[in-house]
Amino acid sequence: MDDDASITPASELAPGQLRRLCDSTSLGFETTDDLPDLENVIGQPRAIRSLEIGSELAGPGYNTFVMGFSGSGRTTLSREYLERKAAAEGVADDWCYVNNFDSPRHPKVLRLPAGRGVEFARDIQDLIQHCETDVTRAFESDEYTQERDRLVGEMKKGQEAEFIRLQQHVEKYNFLLVRTPFGFMLVPAVQGKPLKPEDIEALSEEQKAKLTKLQSKLQEEVEKSLARLREIEKSTSQHIKDLNERTVLFTLGPVMEALNTKYEGLPGAQGHLEDIRGDIVANADQFTSKESDNPIERAVQGGARELSRRYEVNVLVDHSQHTGAPVVVENHPSYTNLLGRIEHEVIMGVSRTDFSMIQPGALHLANGGYLVLPGRELLNNPYAWEGLKRALRDGVVRIVELANQLGLISTVTLEPEPIPLNIKIVMVGTPLLYYLLRQYDEDFPKLFKVRAEFGTTMERTAETEREYGLFVKSVVDDNHLPPFHHTAIARIVEFSSRMAEDQKKLTTRFGKIADLVREAAYWAKKEAGQDQAAVSGEAVQKAIQEGTYRSNLLEERLQELVEDGTIMIEVSGEVVGQINALSITYVGEYAFGRTNRVTVSAYPGHGGVVDIERQADLSGPIHTKGIMILNGYLNKRYGQERPLNVSASITFEQSYEGIEGDSASAAELYAMLSAVADVPLRQDRAVTGSINQHGQIQPVGGVNEKIEGFYTTCKIKGLTGEQGVIIPANNLGNLMLNDEVVAAVESGQFHLWAIQHVDDGIPLLTGMPAGVIQEDGTYPEGSFNQTVFDRLEYFSKVDERRHKRDDEEDNPDSEGPADEQTGDEPVEEPPDGPPPGDLPVDQPPVERPGDELPGDIPEIPPPGNDQE
Repeated sequence: MDDDASITPASELAPGQLRRLCDSTSLGFETTDDLPDLENVIGQPRAIRSLEIGSELAGPGYNTFVMGFSGSGRTTLSREYLERKAAAEGVADDWCYVNNFDSPRHPKVLRLPAGRGVEFARDIQDLIQHCETDVTRAFESDEYTQERDRLVGEMKKGQEAEFIRLQQHVEKYNFLLVRTPFGFMLVPAVQGKPLKPEDIEALSEEQKAKLTKLQSKLQEEVEKSLARLREIEKSTSQHIKDLNERTVLFTLGPVMEALNTKYEGLPGAQGHLEDIRGDIVANADQFTSKESDNPIERAVQGGARELSRRYEVNVLVDHSQHTGAPVVVENHPSYTNLLGRIEHEVIMGVSRTDFSMIQPGALHLANGGYLVLPGRELLNNPYAWEGLKRALRDGVVRIVELANQLGLISTVTLEPEPIPLNIKIVMVGTPLLYYLLRQYDEDFPKLFKVRAEFGTTMERTAETEREYGLFVKSVVDDNHLPPFHHTAIARIVEFSSRMAEDQKKLTTRFGKIADLVREAAYWAKKEAGQDQAAVSGEAVQKAIQEGTYRSNLLEERLQELVEDGTIMIEVSGEVVGQINALSITYVGEYAFGRTNRVTVSAYPGHGGVVDIERQADLSGPIHTKGIMILNGYLNKRYGQERPLNVSASITFEQSYEGIEGDSASAAELYAMLSAVADVPLRQDRAVTGSINQHGQIQPVGGVNEKIEGFYTTCKIKGLTGEQGVIIPANNLGNLMLNDEVVAAVESGQFHLWAIQHVDDGIPLLTGMPAGVIQEDGTYPEGSFNQTVFDRLEYFSKVDERRHKRDDEEDNPDSEGPADEQTGDEPVEEPPDGPPPGDLPVDQPPVERPGDELPGDIPEIPPPGNDQE
């Protein structure tokens, strides 16, 4: 509103404007039992569309970051949406790890259709049991024993014949073949008796030379014979091995053929079956060896368990019980919980591992579906974020032991074959986390291309009110609570609008609403006489009141200080330069309004408006901005003709903490104008609202709590029927006041006025008309603005006289009084009396120790939100 515009009279609000009730009969049901189940996410169309794009669009990097504040239902609603979507999709494949017989440190991965992994593992286990029984029995059979004994017997006969031949051959040359532990040795002999060493020494040198030469020739024949003996043994061993293979193949043949037929079309399974067949055949003797009786040796050898582990299948991911794509919520996304781990066991002080000890991570479990991760916890776990990014970039899940990767320990471990990754990641976090990652992590925009933003409010319509009933029904069903009556739903809807601070909105902080539903059911059961057929609106109201009672201890203590006069607040009478401003304090999630005394002292000078809070380093930047705007408004309205010669100090009395917010700037301006004009302000009317440089009143946050806070103060000090609050007209849509305040307004004990301009509130506070500027630049006589203008003129003359007096003292040769030298008339005091001195004043408290400052403000505050 401009200075030359007509004054808009302040409108007193009717009780019907103070809140928007919900007509329970229009909901269309008696209790929530009459409603269908909730099938769709309510109140988040933008976020759901983003989730739809992120979950359906193919291509690298189309993962989704769900952005919202805690309590907005971001995780629950995202999970429910994904579960409904995944239910219509195909079931993901099973993943298994099996032994790599050629390189045990590099286990192989098998991909099988859903449910076939467990089935394949069970079939392999049956195959192992078959080997342990039937194959072992076959090796113990008479037929096998006879054939093996025949082969061994033939080997012995052949070896014996060769030995006899060799023995006869060396005897021709008077040598004997003596068997020693180190092999066969040739010894000279006479008549079948070996010569003694002294006999050999008695021979001539010629005889010795001939004997040595003969012995060398015979040794060559012995070596040939020994080679033939070894060849006989080797041939027999090969025949026995062939016998073992024929025995194993004969025993396993039907079973292996049946398994190959069963898994036809699955090359991975058939390939592993062939590997098992080849390994069993190659190591058939393991079924013939008997287990040691020594328990220590059995522990080292592993016994039957070692055989079973060698061939078994480690089913890493089993989807046999699923009917759709997997949806996994990993609330503790550590490195191993995401990417899997390799376990170890210690046997006889030695650590060992194999493919059967590979454990899956969340990426394995959600492969082929969706994985929901809390962003803050993900970033708080060392190496988890880097591991996730690596997996998404590479398109595979590679299990790497973190300790070995960091070089913390050096042990033999596995390097499993990586698993191809086909997954959609849904990362949940706050807007701050999203923007930080986008700003400082170059990989983040490439990997999370979709942003799903969860809002804090939704439109309030007849349809959404009914949808609230569907949500309450879902909470009732999940928690096995009694049904809710339609009056209870109506009260919940009203409470939701109160949380949204908007008559046309409902909150989407469904976590708080679910808590209210559970608490209302509790009080319905606890309260005597409450009909248990359905939870009523009275039970919901009781739950709201009890929630307030649990949180408002600080509020009650402050009101006690007001009541006993420790905090000096006046709600009657008139005072110059003093006004009741309103602020809001947050204690966790609970907010309450407080009445604050603002005082101003004004006098001639050039100091302008001095903010005591700022001088004491107690003023936040927004509050400081409000004071500077106040300065701008004063100069624009009253300083067009000449500079303002005014100094003023403004403060919040009894304030010992930081002040922040601009919602008291309107009240500060009224107190400033009152101090300048020397016109008292009514103390029974509090003001909230911020101003701009044109004097327009701007909306603020927390208007409901502020009004209720002043009402409580007036009730404590005594209601007079004249008390009330002046609020910005643009805050009318934010009013959702409690029953007590509405009843007080209906009975005329309390009042509310809505204003659009500073001038609209002047008659309410001073009883004087504000006055509209005339063509000559003045205001009508008797108007408040003209009084301000006259006082500012008086301040200017006083300031000029002071400067002339100072000049006289500096120039003692000048003659005559200042009046005579200049021809000015003596300064006369205006009819309202001399300029006011410092006035006793009060202040608005802001945050008491232990209160939370702006970190706990509403997620999306209304314009001009105030944390004073």
